[in-house]
Amino acid sequence: MKAVVIKEFGGPEGLAVVDVPEPEPAAGEVLIETAAIGVGGVDVAIRRGALAAHGFAAGHIPGSEVAGTVTGVGAGVGQAWLGRRVWAFTGTGGGYVERAVAPAAEVLPLPPGLSDEDAVTLGSSAVVAHFGLAHARFAPGESVLVRGAAGSIGIAAVQLAASGGGTVAVTTSSAARGDRLRELGATHVLDRSGTGGDGFDVILDVVAGPDLPAFLGKLDPNGRLVVLGVVGGPPAEVGPAMMAAFRKSLSFATFSADTVPASDRQAVRAAQFAAAARGELRAVVHEVLPLAEAALAHHKMDRGEVFGRIVLTTAG
Repeated sequence: MKAVVIKEFGGPEGLAVVDVPEPEPAAGEVLIETAAIGVGGVDVAIRRGALAAHGFAAGHIPGSEVAGTVTGVGAGVGQAWLGRRVWAFTGTGGGYVERAVAPAAEVLPLPPGLSDEDAVTLGSSAVVAHFGLAHARFAPGESVLVRGAAGSIGIAAVQLAASGGGTVAVTTSSAARGDRLRELGATHVLDRSGTGGDGFDVILDVVAGPDLPAFLGKLDPNGRLVVLGVVGGPPAEVGPAMMAAFRKSLSFATFSADTVPASDRQAVRAAQFAAAARGELRAVVHEVLPLAEAALAHHKMDRGEVFGRIVLTTAG
């Protein structure tokens, strides 16, 4: 079968389409004929080599979430899964393929009315946004700044904070993107540096990078900043900024959905999928590209062109 692998870490040109053996589901796993594959920020970080110290090596298949139809099951998995349309989390890789395997505990049936493309746009991102807000102890009536709101996590966070009774500001790179974020629930649009914005109860930061410490100064007393991603690279030292604002009793935290029990993630994900099928939560798909054009998808990510999520497809 066809798969996309990282032949060389660095630029998108290091991605290549290759033939790999057909996978077999092990005990507790299902085999999925993929229809849609999400292209995430972590895929880009792995491809660049930023996470090489964590054991990623040449030949790695990127991709962590897919949607499609179950065509096989391993030992201990019920036959009722066969033929079902599902979303699945494949881990830190293994998703850029025509057929993927995933643990049955990380597989969720898709409701009618939710497309495969929308499922891989919301599946991981909206869950991170939901639990990230909870980690920040967000409450109705509070002000929230979503830094880096044009990605799939940020877009979900804007919608969830707005529907939860928050006043939502965003940072983004253009007025056009700002207009789209207003349609999703944002009430204030700031430039990437956050110029003119301060006095927030909560900041959800998907960017990190060297400018992160400056955003601590935009928090009100008892404000909380939670880092949900590092698409801008590792942050600069936050300690001096925290100590300079000692009397404001600020909180700084990171958040990973890995710390949430799988059963809790799946319960929230199922509710979000149902809400999306009803039109109450919007998935923003930037573009759908063939699996063979994964390198092009990564080029677009590197150039900052993407609003929402790029989805790869095996159709056709």
